[in-house]
Amino acid sequence: MQKELQQGSKQKNRAMEREKALDLSIVVPAYDEEESLGELTAWIAQVVEAEGRSYEVIVVDDGSDDGTWAEVKRISQEDSRVKGIRFRRNYGKSAALSEGFAAAKGKIVITMDADLQDSPDEIPALMAMIEKEGYDMVSGWKKVRHDPLSKTIPSKIFNNVVRRMSGIKLHDFNCGLKAYRADVVKTIEVYGEMHRYVPLLAKEAGFKKIGEKVVQHYERKFGKSKFGIERTVKGFLDLLSVSFMGKFGKRPMHFFGALGTLMFFFGFIAAGWLGAKKLWFVYHDWNAPLVTSSPYFYLALVFMILGTQLFLTGFTAELVTRNAPDRNKYLISEKIE
Repeated sequence: MQKELQQGSKQKNRAMEREKALDLSIVVPAYDEEESLGELTAWIAQVVEAEGRSYEVIVVDDGSDDGTWAEVKRISQEDSRVKGIRFRRNYGKSAALSEGFAAAKGKIVITMDADLQDSPDEIPALMAMIEKEGYDMVSGWKKVRHDPLSKTIPSKIFNNVVRRMSGIKLHDFNCGLKAYRADVVKTIEVYGEMHRYVPLLAKEAGFKKIGEKVVQHYERKFGKSKFGIERTVKGFLDLLSVSFMGKFGKRPMHFFGALGTLMFFFGFIAAGWLGAKKLWFVYHDWNAPLVTSSPYFYLALVFMILGTQLFLTGFTAELVTRNAPDRNKYLISEKIE
């Protein structure tokens, strides 16, 4: 009995070691992609097996209404390397990536869309850029896109703005085909609609070697796109959010306090100037106009009120930040003891 338990324990340990030693994890968010999953997983298997790599495919079913989950279970029964996570409802691509990243066991993690527009043939080259060229992250660039103008034109404008604001020289931030070192995906937190800004999140976390590769983009074979024009508006709002959190997330007083102090200062100077002007007229016995008759009085008043409110906002945010449980949580790359 004891020998059987020991053998079982050894087998379990060997299985755990094999899982830990995976070369590659491929995370595939899927929403109503029943028709494409079988072809996609077979294509991935063909490419990765030719490279002689150990791998897993993690399909995250984002609350699909069709038979996507049934298809994932069918494929998983035929190929144990295909694993699945199912959401009770549709949470969005960021949530799917977050859960996929948490479950990934590979040394390299690659993300791709489930609609067959991203080519698994790009996987070897993406892995080589991570392993041999030392990149922390490589983002695909769909230089030639097979999408309607309603998607390509807003995408170009969006990417140009993000590139200028972030300082990251990428042409296609929203490309679903990306490769990462495992510690990148285990460090960053993808939430809300932040999947568009994973390169920016990685940069803010200290992963500075971010590369780009031109990738093949195919026309959609099944179904239709799940994204509309509204994602452009959401994208710009999310950009402001992630930029602010990256710079002032742990020191909000530096933003609100500085802006509030500056506004209060200008308001106070303007009010002081109006008061001095009034006293000057009175001193010379001139007909002095009412201070409240000047529009500058109300502007000065608004500036001082807004300045005070912004300062108090920064002070309150600072108190919240100082009492947060992760206030002293810093990202450490290496440690020698």
